[in-house]
Amino acid sequence: MEQYDYIIVGAGSAGCILANRLSESGEHSVLLIEAGGRDINPWFKLPVGFAKTYYHPKYNYMYYSEPEVEMAGRSIYAPRGKVQGGSGSINAMIYVRGQRKDYDDWAQQGNPGWSYDDVLPYFKKLEQHPLGDTEYHSSTGLIGITQMKHDAHKICDYYLKGCEELGYPLNDDFNGAQFEGAGIYETNIRNGMRDSSSFAYLEPAKKRSNLTISHHTQTRKVLIDGHLRATGVEVDVSGVRKVFHARKEVILAAGAVDSPKLLMLSGIGDRQQLETMGINVIKELPAVGQNLQDHVCVSFFYRANQKTLNDDLTSWWGQAKAGVQYLLNRRGPLALSVNQAGGFFKGGEDEEHPNIQLYFNPLSYEIPKDPNAKLVPDPYSGFLVAFNSCRPSSRGEIALKSANPEDAAVIRPKYLSTEKDRQEVIQGSKLIRNIMSSPALQSLSDSEVKPAGLVHDDASMIAYFRENGGSIYHLCGSCAMGPTEVDAVVNHELKVHGIQGLRVVDASIFPNITSGNTNAPVMMVAEKGADLILQASAEPVPGQQSGSMKDCA
Repeated sequence: MEQYDYIIVGAGSAGCILANRLSESGEHSVLLIEAGGRDINPWFKLPVGFAKTYYHPKYNYMYYSEPEVEMAGRSIYAPRGKVQGGSGSINAMIYVRGQRKDYDDWAQQGNPGWSYDDVLPYFKKLEQHPLGDTEYHSSTGLIGITQMKHDAHKICDYYLKGCEELGYPLNDDFNGAQFEGAGIYETNIRNGMRDSSSFAYLEPAKKRSNLTISHHTQTRKVLIDGHLRATGVEVDVSGVRKVFHARKEVILAAGAVDSPKLLMLSGIGDRQQLETMGINVIKELPAVGQNLQDHVCVSFFYRANQKTLNDDLTSWWGQAKAGVQYLLNRRGPLALSVNQAGGFFKGGEDEEHPNIQLYFNPLSYEIPKDPNAKLVPDPYSGFLVAFNSCRPSSRGEIALKSANPEDAAVIRPKYLSTEKDRQEVIQGSKLIRNIMSSPALQSLSDSEVKPAGLVHDDASMIAYFRENGGSIYHLCGSCAMGPTEVDAVVNHELKVHGIQGLRVVDASIFPNITSGNTNAPVMMVAEKGADLILQASAEPVPGQQSGSMKDCA
């Protein structure tokens, strides 16, 4: 019988951090389970490599939502990482914590210890920041941070100048004292290479004898005994059925789609849904799979009168130059995210906090609908400006398709299902058009390629969004943290309500979505979650043997 103190399901952004921290002392045996394989392909290290994994079934679950009523009946693409490092291995690496109110709202919803002041130390614990040790940053964390302002494409200066001309504040550090304003994003990139939690946390921990990693291992369900205690997991390891036992805790870190799916497959969730699927109800928790949130965006495309990244990445000369620059000093366009400039803005005078996020990309490209097509820049000197709401109020759900663990979960985001979200589409569209009217950006742009004349009033703004908008892949909230079993799944210690020895530690625990990209908040949750787990840990059982480091598959 294979036993471990802690079993972590999912080697994504959260799971890799948990594996490092829980095995760090050497006192606890830890099993980390990953459905995918190792992140050894060179494209995982290269920042522009996300274009290669965007439609790659080996490394990406390539989920789709159900047809969305308010999005012209379209099924919206929802890529999720199926590889060590999870979605943090295939994302665009923008490092944004969110604004103070996001976390203060978590605490005010009955989650003590989760206010901004409470979580700031964990954000600092994550990062090795070029600003060093300050009130908001640290030099000693494991995640390397790059400030792209030093190497961002030169047309980003037009964007910053244009915002300044219109009176919008400039912000040199979205993760510092102020959140609002236009600026250049930070990324979790170190020396020109992606610094995912897999590379930064799991890689140095792999040599530990008390850490075991099981790749190509699909978790089928959590095992729960008659005392409502999680005792282990049932899995398929490269097609072979096995059971792993947990002495202390099982920790789900499978993400906002698959953590609720696993709870439901284990008999934890809405009674009616489970009984319909023929699943024995172990614990009725109606909030499992509910409260799903996401950022949904749309892009406006422009033709520039000078060269952009389109020229660098489409011509053979530009590609050769970028390649040589990267090989020589790990700099240039191949060392950066394509999402370079942007910021956080108030969409209206009556907004108390920034509610619209912008991206100004010195590259324009349309995402192909055909998974077999390549993601390539537009064939002209172009750039795009995109927006999304910071805190959309629409709430969707994750549901089971069947009781078969091999069937993907049903994803229903229910985008634009509130009037607030529809009004913010109008706000965001007007914000882009206003910023593009600035003298600086007028001097850069030859024309608006799309939507151009298609968008001319409020109704056409919403119509364009419905027909062309898509996810930014920030799914969260489906195992929400809160004090009661009626509308939450885990408590403030991330323990599943009513089940002993079972926690969820990933984006699914967000009570409300954070303002901005969600990878940094997920990693913060993992750092704080690891502390909570270790603080609750009992003394080691006498005679307990640590697991040995090995690859089960």
